[in-house]
Amino acid sequence: MSFKYSAILAASAVVAVPAFAADLGVSKAPAPAPVAVSMFDFAAGGKIMSDYNFRGISQSDRKPSGTAYFEGRFNINETFQAYAGIQAYAVKLPSDPSAEVDLFGGVRATFGALTFDVGVMKYWYPGETEIKIATGAPFDYIKSTDFLEYYGKVGYTINDMFSVGANVFHSQNWLNTGATGTYVSGTGKVTLPYDLALSGELGRYFLGTTDSFYGFAKLPDYTYWNVGLTYTYKVLSLDLRYHDTNLSKGECSLVTGNNSSFAPLGIGNGTDRSKWCSAAFVATLSVDITGASLK
Repeated sequence: MSFKYSAILAASAVVAVPAFAADLGVSKAPAPAPVAVSMFDFAAGGKIMSDYNFRGISQSDRKPSGTAYFEGRFNINETFQAYAGIQAYAVKLPSDPSAEVDLFGGVRATFGALTFDVGVMKYWYPGETEIKIATGAPFDYIKSTDFLEYYGKVGYTINDMFSVGANVFHSQNWLNTGATGTYVSGTGKVTLPYDLALSGELGRYFLGTTDSFYGFAKLPDYTYWNVGLTYTYKVLSLDLRYHDTNLSKGECSLVTGNNSSFAPLGIGNGTDRSKWCSAAFVATLSVDITGASLK
């Protein structure tokens, strides 16, 4: 048989085999069905911290603290997710509340590498000693420090290594003092080898003037920054972070009430100097899980 006829027969065999297989009812395996994404999900976790530092100010008198949270999530579609949750912190504050309890809810949206998050947060301080300006009617006037805050966040993932973000938080009645409070910040994160990440934040807090209860005092604006390194192993993470502000100890006392001699507060040692806003190094051990991660 010549080479020409051998080639023709080989080609015919190649064509005939799949045709013969088709005649026998043999076909390619069907494509795998798309994985169904649950409409409902949750996130939960907690932290142990060497200091509860909130926007540069200690909320635990520079002592260890802990927190736990739960967040329910509803996936409206592939782009939008609604959520609501609760988070409680152990605190040590001038009004001596039993805890700080944050109640929050909002909507997140994802458009490729761009994410948005808008919502509202209620800061509740149960069991606190409410501040009293005087006793006896008609001068009995009591205040708590609970307040409401609205927020908006945007994030952008540049690539597998770099991501950036911007945040704004606003309260019309910061700590129930009558003063407005607006915090804006920018964030950045660098993902490193060995499950490490370097991240930081630079922010500015703009505070207004208190109401008559606090003597129409102008609260000082201040700058806050942090930088830290995080190691993540599965659901656990260890964060080592440096925090600082540009507030003086006197300004810190005015903003926090710590060691204040201001009459309505009736707390502190009267030095009008607080270390709660000074530089701090904080270690945090966290655990975070989601319903999806458990499947």
